[in-house]
Amino acid sequence: MFYFAEPQQAWTGFYASRNVLKGVARRASSKLHAAETLFTRYRVSFPDGPVAKDWALDKMRALRWAVSEVQHHDGITGTESPKVSDMYLRHLTQAMMGVEELLAALFLLPHSLVLPSILDSNYRGKGVHQALEQHIIVYNPLAWNTTAIINVTVNFSSAAVFDDDGQPVPAQIQRSAQSNSTHDLFIVVDLGGLQHRKYLIKFSEKKCSGRSKCAWTYEAKGVLFERRNVRDWLRTGRRLLPVLNECYKLMFDQDTNLLHSITYLEDKRRVRMTQDFWEYHANGEVKTGPISDNYIFSANGSAVRSVQGCGNGDRPREDCDGDQAVLLQESDQDYAYSITTRVPECFGSRVRCHRLEQTYTLGPLRLNTEVVLRTSSSLNNNKTLHTDDNGYQMMKRTHRKFANNTVARVSVWVNWTETLKYVEQFIRNAFLQNYFPMVRAAYIEDDLSRLVLVGDRAHGVSSQSNGQLEVMLHRRLWNDLAWNLGYNLTLNDSSVVRPTLWMMLGSISATSKLYQREAIELQHRPVVMPIDQPQRSWREKKPRASSPVPSVVLPPNLHLLSLSIPGWNYSSRHDVHLGHVHSGMDLHSEPDYDRVLLRIMHLFEEGEDPELSKPATVNLKDVLRGIGEVKVLEERSLTGTWDISSLQRWKWKTGDNLETNKEKCWSRRDENFTVTISPKEIRTFFIHFAPRNF
Repeated sequence: MFYFAEPQQAWTGFYASRNVLKGVARRASSKLHAAETLFTRYRVSFPDGPVAKDWALDKMRALRWAVSEVQHHDGITGTESPKVSDMYLRHLTQAMMGVEELLAALFLLPHSLVLPSILDSNYRGKGVHQALEQHIIVYNPLAWNTTAIINVTVNFSSAAVFDDDGQPVPAQIQRSAQSNSTHDLFIVVDLGGLQHRKYLIKFSEKKCSGRSKCAWTYEAKGVLFERRNVRDWLRTGRRLLPVLNECYKLMFDQDTNLLHSITYLEDKRRVRMTQDFWEYHANGEVKTGPISDNYIFSANGSAVRSVQGCGNGDRPREDCDGDQAVLLQESDQDYAYSITTRVPECFGSRVRCHRLEQTYTLGPLRLNTEVVLRTSSSLNNNKTLHTDDNGYQMMKRTHRKFANNTVARVSVWVNWTETLKYVEQFIRNAFLQNYFPMVRAAYIEDDLSRLVLVGDRAHGVSSQSNGQLEVMLHRRLWNDLAWNLGYNLTLNDSSVVRPTLWMMLGSISATSKLYQREAIELQHRPVVMPIDQPQRSWREKKPRASSPVPSVVLPPNLHLLSLSIPGWNYSSRHDVHLGHVHSGMDLHSEPDYDRVLLRIMHLFEEGEDPELSKPATVNLKDVLRGIGEVKVLEERSLTGTWDISSLQRWKWKTGDNLETNKEKCWSRRDENFTVTISPKEIRTFFIHFAPRNF
């Protein structure tokens, strides 16, 4: 959404204001989704299990409330005062801690569950003093089978990892990107949809020998590079370092310690690509010109390359060559402007090699500074990009040139006494800005290739030059505008932020199949829960046979948007419920723990992909068999309040003057539980499972 309230005041700044809050809110929403899906599965399987249902619902309600609270238009936008922002963060973090208690209870209390048991497995020799061991549980909150790389911070330089069957798991260990005293242990995990598994980590104080089982863990070797100053970047491209996986060949410039080019190996196309931090400098005095604040992005001029950026740091870049991920890192000693790039190795087709994970560290910034990551490529995109302004639909964004401040906003000088003329100007120009919201994804493309970025939080994005994709990562601002000072809305944000972007490069057809799912997978990454501290084990235990938790898998173009027990207890007929409300009677009732709310979303738009954009037909009874036997399937409105048969939809006229009428989408129910979901459609259901007999 875009506003402008006065001449030269475009409200494009809030796309990136309070980056920390935006990230925490997204993580809280993801954790809520994980808890709701896991509790639903637990409740259906063990309605009388040891996890108290009222206590569990209270934990989830607290996080539902906190996530809902921050959706206020002065909440997630970052346009609130610092004390209100702190309140949002406090509510979110406290509620997330409560949900973590719930997750731990769901994983650990139900000993009667037929779950993989790693604690009772035998990985050790008889009569031998054992090394330190730690156990973790990893849960996949998505209804897709996935192979992912998780990161566990450890205090040891050698480790071996085993799954719940006692088999060694590929892993890589290397010095931490955040601390010199810890190590990052990257573990390759294979998980079914809505499935969790337990893993054992065995630490060693000695180096791993090639014949032992810990040989499955690659101990990455760092190669130090000489630190480079931005001011010395006079001659570049002379010394290039290749980093390869099965999808890409990345070339890094040792004269700048930055990315130089990427070759997409499938079509052998080489794309010149550089990344660097740039700064917009803002004005702090109202009398000297337009200002930036929580709402408004109004830079003094074009961005300038940060002299405190990559290659000017206390720690030289290190290249950790390994099997799971390659770490490329730059940082600064005063305040961090750093990029950590992880290039996944694929093990055949098990891991998506298209995904280049980049984590940035920025802050605290200097006052009146707005920092962007500028990715410049040889793609001929004519300064046109696509973004998902609502996290749902990709929209084409064409660059427009204006007389004043073409970077951030339209500049329209209006005679405020001519109200009607002002309104007309507003309507004509309300969307004529060059900075756009990126809720989940943005990309640029030409006839041959597409460069995609998906993010773990919202950002502002732009394409200021041909082949360029610019992402605003952090803002710190102060001005003397009386209205801002009165409400403390100057955004003097001194925090350090660590956003993550996943970058993909490839043909348009290849990336069209990937980026929608990648955006969902970035938001809903596997939940990693350590269930004990590293400790020595003296006692030998025999392995116990176990069967994995049944998976729940949807087709690749469908996403399980909701699977929860909301606890509502009102009539399925909304008019009856409204009658109870209007009666004024105190109709307190106990929560309904048997009604499950299910939402399924089609990820793709019409025409986006030859196959994945087709309507998807699934039998929900078959899909959900891993949870239980579906007995009743009732289609509802999006919120769940209305029965679909009693809902009166508005009808819209299209560009061809045809009234929309998708009767096929609104069938009440199907006795064989088969439903068809059209592109970009969301369908909502109430489900009742058959009781379990024990």
